[in-house]
Amino acid sequence: MATTPLPPAGQVALPAGGNPGGGASEGLPPPPGTDMTGICFRDQLWLNTYPLDRNLVFDYFALSPFYDWSCNNEQLRARSIHPLDISHLSKMTGTEYALSEVMEPNLFVIRKQKRDGPEKVSPMLTYYILDGSVYQAPQLSSVFAARIGRALYHISKAFNTAASKLEKIGYADAENEESSAELKSAKETIDLKELKRVDHILASLQRKLPPAPPPPPFPEGYAPSASDAEKGPDGQQASEQQPSVDPIIDQGPAKRMKFQ
Repeated sequence: MATTPLPPAGQVALPAGGNPGGGASEGLPPPPGTDMTGICFRDQLWLNTYPLDRNLVFDYFALSPFYDWSCNNEQLRARSIHPLDISHLSKMTGTEYALSEVMEPNLFVIRKQKRDGPEKVSPMLTYYILDGSVYQAPQLSSVFAARIGRALYHISKAFNTAASKLEKIGYADAENEESSAELKSAKETIDLKELKRVDHILASLQRKLPPAPPPPPFPEGYAPSASDAEKGPDGQQASEQQPSVDPIIDQGPAKRMKFQ
């Protein structure tokens, strides 16, 4: 196995995103085990010199600030044994690193765990190397808290937007009701005026028109019936008050009196 030099005492990490001018790179990195999800590590010189595969990935990870130098893997490195040899790690107790998943050469997942026996391990943290950059994976509780917080923010924003729109709709409905009431009252006023105006016109026309002419005389040879003679002037006035008869509909050829 190829070995790489140990990192210098002032080895620092880049902020998440690889910006060398970030504030996190102006001092020593935080101790391993703390929340370092906001930083990442990348050594381009090492990547240009050595291939990144399952045999050398742990040496590359050991250069990062995420590495705990008191782990069991470091003891195996000091004895010139591969630091990921499970046959030796299973016989030790304490903190260790294990290679969990590998997709060479782009993705490597390294799990930090505490070993209490050959078959008893407790996971602690997870790190991944993506295209040569080392990151600490966030814990599941942090992911849930962030997702729930984001969902609550969007739900609250949606309720506020809906409430503001409902208020606008209520104002618009009130304005529409007021305007419709005003239009209705104005329309009723206009109808009353029109009614009075029409009555005035009809009354003036009635005064200007001459009275209705008297009914025409009976034709020659027609003898009024006894009932007509008994009616006399009153019957004539009653006949005058009867509505006019249409000469086409009510007195057509089929309804006229026939003389022989």
